[in-house]
Amino acid sequence: MMKYISAFLLIFILFSCGEDDVVEEKEEIVIETRDDLIEVVNGIFTEYHPGTDRKKIKFQGPQDENKQRHGIWYFYNLNNIQVSMTEYNHGIKNGVTMVKYDTGVIRYTGEYKDNEQIGIWKTYDSTGVLLNEKDFGNLL
Repeated sequence: MMKYISAFLLIFILFSCGEDDVVEEKEEIVIETRDDLIEVVNGIFTEYHPGTDRKKIKFQGPQDENKQRHGIWYFYNLNNIQVSMTEYNHGIKNGVTMVKYDTGVIRYTGEYKDNEQIGIWKTYDSTGVLLNEKDFGNLL
């Protein structure tokens, strides 16, 4: 008899819980578009890392009147360490560039003229020791 009562109570409990009784919390999903991550103020373009509430800069640099990179542009990792710097002239790489490891140690340095590598480029290991130099010529 006890088995029947237990079975009846179990079935009663299972069927008495309708779908309306189930409370499900849904997490709001926010999808950031590239436009959400970009701002331009006084000719300075800034793009933020996604998921950081616009607190961590990814790229930053000045633009010309045609919205082309113009001047020195910087790239930062998620730890806000500057990991590259490149100079532009109306959207074209012209001038020095420096790329760093995520630790901030220089990885390589060089120079561009009209988007072409020129001069001597130096490469370093993760501790800052010079590994090699390559001469691309064309310094004129």
